[in-house]
Amino acid sequence: MPRAFLVVIDSVGIGGAPDAGAFFNGEVPDIGANTLAHIGDTLPLRLPHLDAMGLGAAVELASGRTAPGLGATPTGLWGAATEVSKGKDTPSGHWELAGLPVPFEWHYFPDTVPSFPPDVREAVQRAAGTEGILGDCHASGTEIIARLGGEHLRTGWPICYTSADSVFQIAAHEEHFGLDRLLTLCADIAPLLHDMRVGRVIARPFVGRAGAFTRTQNRRDFALAPPRPVLTQWVQAAGRRVRAIGKIGDIFSMHGIDEVVKGTDAALMRHLNEAVEEMPDGSLTFANFVEFDSLYGHRRDPEGYARHLMWFDACLGRLLPRLRDDDLLLITADHGNDPTWVGTDHTRERVPVLAPGPARAVGQVAFADVAASVAAHLGVANDGPGRSFL
Repeated sequence: MPRAFLVVIDSVGIGGAPDAGAFFNGEVPDIGANTLAHIGDTLPLRLPHLDAMGLGAAVELASGRTAPGLGATPTGLWGAATEVSKGKDTPSGHWELAGLPVPFEWHYFPDTVPSFPPDVREAVQRAAGTEGILGDCHASGTEIIARLGGEHLRTGWPICYTSADSVFQIAAHEEHFGLDRLLTLCADIAPLLHDMRVGRVIARPFVGRAGAFTRTQNRRDFALAPPRPVLTQWVQAAGRRVRAIGKIGDIFSMHGIDEVVKGTDAALMRHLNEAVEEMPDGSLTFANFVEFDSLYGHRRDPEGYARHLMWFDACLGRLLPRLRDDDLLLITADHGNDPTWVGTDHTRERVPVLAPGPARAVGQVAFADVAASVAAHLGVANDGPGRSFL
């Protein structure tokens, strides 16, 4: 019985979204954003395994331009996927890749000071047991803890901020505020934010002292649960096992997931290799590698992004020979995050769809076609709108 490994390399967009003009970073529309091509312009990419599958060809298909360093003749399955959900964020992309285009409009907080309505501020204060909150604005996570971390230590007030995504983020010091207290605070206010259709409440713990604060790996997302069954639930309903690697468990609120493992991208790669060795027949492993997005895209570091892509490709080269003949390894992304673009937020782009051999061009597909294809490979029911390209 075949197995499937669905790997999301977070934010690796390839340009060309037909509705990019409706999405913005500040006042600038995302027209022309192209994560892969613009990284290649900064530092030519050497990605022999991804390029052999068809990554360079996918960039050209999606956007009409080449990515320096890429362009091998494809020997795998390749194409470009287009999103229809009205968001360029993690839940929108992942839900749709899992067969559920978002059936409503997310709530976004205005880029004003304050950003949050009084009832939200008051709910946070009550749950935290404080007289106020800090932040209350749009901000970069690393910037706001550098700016307000010292005041947070003095007052004990949580740092609350948002972005162009549908998120409510709370940063607090793991030792002075307490990690368990931060996680409880986020869990307590999540129902209010979810009722507003805010996609995620995110705990952002940090450590250190003024001038040297650093975020930890103990981030946790409290996400709005998908309103209808998704790929993980289709597989589980068929009696198969589902392992989540990275933040997949948080994104889907553990719906349809039997086990979850987290860590740095290096740890996640080890977990993916273990899944290739351990997962039973008929199973689904669903992985998200997040550091492309969190460490390099949002921080606008194209050279760091390029180096991380080359690390991932080298790891892939060691993993590919260990796959079984009937395994499906499908590699894609959830949105773009062009590190050469203005601002610090995601960019609306198409994403690659890649799998190792045999050579086959699947052309322009939908995000939901990814779920349909995984379901077809595993022989489980496809309850979404997508069609298999296998």
